[in-house]
Amino acid sequence: MYQYSDFDSHFVTNRAEEFRAQVARRIDGSLTEDEFKPFRLMNGLYLQLHAYMLRVAIPYGTLNAAQMRQLAMIAERWDKGYGHFTTRQNIQFNWPKLQDVPDMLDALAEVGMHAIQTSGNTVRNVTADHFAGAAADEIADPRPIAELLRQWSTDHPEFQALPRKFKIAVTGSETDRAVTKAHDIGLRMVRNAAGEAGFEVIVGGGLGRTPMIGQVIRPFLPVAELLPYVEAIVSVYNLLGRRDNKYKARIKITVHEHGIARIRELVEARFEALKSRFTGASQQILGQIEAMFAPPHFKQASTAPFDAARQADPLFRSWSDTNLSPHKAEGYAIASISLKKHGATPGDATSAQMRVMADLAEHYGHNELRISHEQNVILPHVHLSDLPEVYAALRAADLATANIGLASDIIACPGMDYCALATARSIPVAQEIAERFAALQLEHDIGALKIKISGCINACGHHHVGHIGILGLDRAGVENYQITLGGDGSETASIGERAGPGFAADAIVPAIERLVLGYLALRQDASETFLQAYHRLGAAPFKAALYPERSA
Repeated sequence: MYQYSDFDSHFVTNRAEEFRAQVARRIDGSLTEDEFKPFRLMNGLYLQLHAYMLRVAIPYGTLNAAQMRQLAMIAERWDKGYGHFTTRQNIQFNWPKLQDVPDMLDALAEVGMHAIQTSGNTVRNVTADHFAGAAADEIADPRPIAELLRQWSTDHPEFQALPRKFKIAVTGSETDRAVTKAHDIGLRMVRNAAGEAGFEVIVGGGLGRTPMIGQVIRPFLPVAELLPYVEAIVSVYNLLGRRDNKYKARIKITVHEHGIARIRELVEARFEALKSRFTGASQQILGQIEAMFAPPHFKQASTAPFDAARQADPLFRSWSDTNLSPHKAEGYAIASISLKKHGATPGDATSAQMRVMADLAEHYGHNELRISHEQNVILPHVHLSDLPEVYAALRAADLATANIGLASDIIACPGMDYCALATARSIPVAQEIAERFAALQLEHDIGALKIKISGCINACGHHHVGHIGILGLDRAGVENYQITLGGDGSETASIGERAGPGFAADAIVPAIERLVLGYLALRQDASETFLQAYHRLGAAPFKAALYPERSA
């Protein structure tokens, strides 16, 4: 895991000191809110519906126990005792007082964390596969690349005022768990015909009001050439991207307006001019970073306690069936901790729960935690023999919900409960859907199903790539919810198709129930997922389930 250098520490500390002076000037009236806004956005501070919100970066979703404990302390001391983990692998504190934010930033700096570039028209927090360094299907750990990109992009003098925000995601597997095709730049590790590892480079993806799947600009890029190539892409976008209309300023619109062939031509020309300045130095830095990401020392032990617990405890068996994923090391598993207890707010964790997860990482997980873009927490390295004790601790902390990848494992943005941009509530809809399927006791029979909910057209809940997507809108002052079908955020990414007219707030949960029950009646057998059935049958029978009055 990356450890801050003296330069990193001084940089973050100095930024916090600068912001402390800016906050003091805002409080004493020397700065108006409009004058203060660019300063606070540079430091991850938003002004939301009810209060300021501080968005803290968790680069490529990786935390250690000390950092998680510090987040717990911050939540307890300066917020309301909880934090909200986001689809960008960040954590948000929704209730800080302005005068306390500099102290919060100082506390983050103590453990090698910050809130820099979690907002603004710059390169945002670089995200990665939450199973990075552990997944059985991984070509290589992508986090050193993500860290290299973090260092390159932080305070980059050319890219602090891009046409719009810019998001990069990276995965070390041909299986895409990082939604790379919905990012401004997506990097997916692949092998060429010679068996060498490199990256498929994708540009122009994005959701929001104009959802688009990214296009491949380079099918294979050697690792040594990655940094200058990424810089070339961002440089071309910085020159071509529109600044006359913020809704048309993202790189996806630039690619759409100019065409991928023209963008490729410009990027390749810029890359040729840049690469000689980068390759040697960036490879040396990458080598130093890679040394910090050496795999932990995996222990050798009997798996008998795991097997015995599965035999003796049906609840543990259900949790291990649902929340564990294959690990590259023999005798180990990846354990996903659900922050989606039925009826809870998706992505929220209390300070007490954060401390439990920190303790588990320290005692059983080689001191590593990951935040997933699906708003859950991962213990990436747990030996099977330790899992019964891990499960017991999770259960005591109300963190043992066995629903990873199921209907109640819902992605939801904060919606109108918090966000100044939202036009409808997301959290209550997610809670009600989860509670409904819990009551029906059908989740495990339904199987893999990704439901994603956004409270406005900005799509922070990724509804466009949900198998079932829900978009909350304002219709003449009344909340109305549109449904999209067939979205996919994986390596076979696609944008969901709008099903038809929206549903009122009191009708959306029954509509989702009809839709899912309709799928159960339509599928060939229990192994056919919702998405597979949708691809086989098309939209018509699913729309008939949603709108029975139309098919009567």
